[in-house]
Amino acid sequence: MTRVLFGLGNPGCRYAKTRHNAGWQVMDLLAEQAGARFKRTRLLHGEAAELMEGDHRVRMVKPASFMNLVGPVYRRALEVWDVDAAEALVLVDDFQLPMGRLRFRADGSSGGHNGLRSIEGALGTKSYPRLKIGIGPAPEGARWADYVLKRYDAAQRKALPELLERAAEACRVWVRDGLETAMNRFNPAG
Repeated sequence: MTRVLFGLGNPGCRYAKTRHNAGWQVMDLLAEQAGARFKRTRLLHGEAAELMEGDHRVRMVKPASFMNLVGPVYRRALEVWDVDAAEALVLVDDFQLPMGRLRFRADGSSGGHNGLRSIEGALGTKSYPRLKIGIGPAPEGARWADYVLKRYDAAQRKALPELLERAAEACRVWVRDGLETAMNRFNPAG
């Protein structure tokens, strides 16, 4: 069975180490751990890598579009690999979640996130799985757009390796065991 991991991030060196690229950062770790490499592909607008997790073929996608234009790339990935949205997990940063927290969701609103809004527009639904990666909270009074486009502060940089490792493991659990098991294991209680 094929599963898709679709990481949200902005292309270019300027954004590589910013909070908004947490989805890509998790996928880079997964690829590194599996000995896989992202390569440009003609199948869709972005880079793709492939790995195996148990009996599952995992296609990972980093769209070459900016965050507010990723929806068509997500929809195209579903078409190319003939998978339903339920089999394509979106990895997304969330400035409202404390740094280090993870939260799986089966559906829901974009919460103002331009990448999720673009996916919802392309799919015509809010029903698709996502893994929210906590990069917050943003300081009181900070503009969220400014906050997410900046690099992690010193304390966050120290916590980042553990967060990325936990998020990578959460993706592996989702691939092998499904959304409900991943939610029960990784979502915060309460």
